Amino acid sequence: MANIQKRGENSWFFTVNAGRGPDGKYIRRTKTLKVEDQVLLKTKKRLQDYLDAEYVKFKAEVEAGEYIAPQKMTFAAFVEEWEQKYAVKHLQPTTLEIYMIYLNNRVIPAIGHMRIEDITTYKMINFVGELQNSEKADGTGKIAAGTVQYILRALRNVFNRAVEWKLIKENPLNGVKKPKGEKTKVNVYTAEEAQELLAALKGEFPYWRVLITLALTTGLRRGELLGLEWKHIDLEAGTLRVEQALSTTKQNRFLISEPKTENSIRTVSLPASVIKELKEYKTHCNKERLKLGDLWKGGDRNFVFTVLDGKPMSPYSVNGFWTSFTKKHNLRYIRFHDLRHTSATLLLNSGVHAKVISDRLGHADITTTLNIYAHTLKTADEAAANKFDDLLSIKTK
Repeated sequence: MANIQKRGENSWFFTVNAGRGPDGKYIRRTKTLKVEDQVLLKTKKRLQDYLDAEYVKFKAEVEAGEYIAPQKMTFAAFVEEWEQKYAVKHLQPTTLEIYMIYLNNRVIPAIGHMRIEDITTYKMINFVGELQNSEKADGTGKIAAGTVQYILRALRNVFNRAVEWKLIKENPLNGVKKPKGEKTKVNVYTAEEAQELLAALKGEFPYWRVLITLALTTGLRRGELLGLEWKHIDLEAGTLRVEQALSTTKQNRFLISEPKTENSIRTVSLPASVIKELKEYKTHCNKERLKLGDLWKGGDRNFVFTVLDGKPMSPYSVNGFWTSFTKKHNLRYIRFHDLRHTSATLLLNSGVHAKVISDRLGHADITTTLNIYAHTLKTADEAAANKFDDLLSIKTK
């Protein structure tokens, strides 16, 4: 092919005509390909077939608008490519929003001007060191180790795509150690506090009462609770099926997606008291929907938790209610997400096997469960020790 020119002992220069620009001049895209395979270099026919095939792939990328010119690609420019060609298709919208905030505010100001192939492991080690010594956005102290870890997660995703797209040979973060931070202890309710919570819920609107009760007794995440539709609940079998989660974007658009991981798709058994409450709540919801008639805005979906017109409930409204509810009833404040941790901790301390709890929570494996809740098992550990009094004591008449 005339558009494949040899430039060195083992490199070839590709040229593709990409049409004309606004000024009428021809636009040409170029790429240099190096062949390291010595066997291939010694076999003329196979080498030519390989070069032709690579050229066809390169031309297809250019014509599809997917080609990235590495020699002109700064890190900031690549982040734009990564966002458009990968992130919007493969990341959860809320995850992408957080990634972009960190990339724009913390990373691009520091290394955005650098060409992506010039970003080395050593430079990333220095960057992480500077990041660890930087201040929080509100100026109230040093940035948390957890935040640094999240920034590195975003960065690793970006660099992994650069490797896949052959802009760089290796992810420069591969030799960078993740900064260690103090493990945050989960903040949970005791069994007595959980009973106080359930008692306080009796005077609340049905949807809040059922939502909080389910959070406590099933350990579902907030998005998983709000993503529940009545078709996911089998009141006869006494189970609910977690198949989707609800989230919102900065533009307040509701998004339905699969849960966090493959293991998050699961079936969870419900306590008898909760099944009874759900039956009553479903009757209440059906009556309210009939009253609304044409004012119903729920569409084809029949969410378990909605606002008055049938639209999905916002995750932010849940947090707002929870804060005011705990204050109103003088309950010790924990995050709404900590009801999930409370659910797991109460079951562990009651002697339920960790594997069962891991499955209920949708963890990838039992190790995740044990790592999170190991330090909350004092009650269970004491109960285990006391078992030896029964097992080893000599029975006397």
